[in-house]
Amino acid sequence: MHLYRAIGLMSGTSMDGIDVALVETDGRSRSRTGPASFYPYAGAERALLRAALDEGAVLTDRAARPGRVGEAERLVTARHAEAVDAFIAEHRLDRAAIDVLGFHGQTVLHKPQQRLTIQIGDGAALAAALGLTVVWDMRAADVAAGGQGAPLVPVWHRALVRAAGVETPALVVNLGGVANVTYVPGDGEPIAFDTGPANALIDDLMLERTGVAMDRDGEAAARGLVNEAALADLLTHSFFERTPPKSLDRNAFSRAAVDGLATDDAAATLTAFTARATARALEHLPARPRRAVVCGGGARNPTLMKMLADSLACPVDAARSCGWDGDAMEAQAFAYLAVRALEGLPLTYPTTTGAPAPMTGGVVSRPRLGLPG
Repeated sequence: MHLYRAIGLMSGTSMDGIDVALVETDGRSRSRTGPASFYPYAGAERALLRAALDEGAVLTDRAARPGRVGEAERLVTARHAEAVDAFIAEHRLDRAAIDVLGFHGQTVLHKPQQRLTIQIGDGAALAAALGLTVVWDMRAADVAAGGQGAPLVPVWHRALVRAAGVETPALVVNLGGVANVTYVPGDGEPIAFDTGPANALIDDLMLERTGVAMDRDGEAAARGLVNEAALADLLTHSFFERTPPKSLDRNAFSRAAVDGLATDDAAATLTAFTARATARALEHLPARPRRAVVCGGGARNPTLMKMLADSLACPVDAARSCGWDGDAMEAQAFAYLAVRALEGLPLTYPTTTGAPAPMTGGVVSRPRLGLPG
């Protein structure tokens, strides 16, 4: 089976920058991960993306790019082109040997119940700028068919679990802006769904209170005390009662319950909220996982990891314990998904997004045309 050399690109709900990763894979069982890098957005760029998120909240046409949304799309496309060029130079890669880029873009709106998901970033323009084939807009087909369009990473989680020989059933927990889980059984398709907020509410709180959009190493939360009344209020959200598959928009939850708390106590309460909400995923699984492996930015937060270990009734380890690069995992996933799209393989399943059948997806833009192929 042919191995593709693929570069994956991910700009997540935390809006802190672009993850870039190289994967050699057949899109099935054979994969070898390569180097990965992170290219941060400048403060003004993050501010523009946040403004686009606000303006995008009222969109009803997924092709519309009004005002700051259009400005942000041009920024996202240009910065991804720069990131790929920098990555190729940094790791001394042969550009001609790169078969495909998997380009996620930046989500500004995700309302699958309205069959609407919008990721800004022009894949055709990116292909033309870089002279490389780009697979992009990977959520749209699933959403149009009635699926949640998220999460998309579970097929990669399954491949990693099987390659590493992790004891199953296993749970892969991804803590980005939003949290999601992938349950990998011994056989059969993965089960996956969003579980609630991960870092988004914490980041927004810290940006507003301190001017820095994170609780670095969970230090504020470690100093604070969890307000159990506010936490109970947060956990009454109707999302937790819904049966999977289910997915979230970044701004689906409000942090109003902690607005009256001191910053450290608010951070502690929101961190506990992430842990407890993630643990509630166990209510929807067919069996208790033997092990949970945590990836994403939240895995670097010791306070969150401790709270998660206290909430989940199974061993909890960071992705590095399996030899995985937890920070690059989503970028690696989009490299893998791009290859599966080229091969006509499913990106999503009824058990991961609620689509009516296994779904392939993605738009393919080739460099000579610069148009969807």
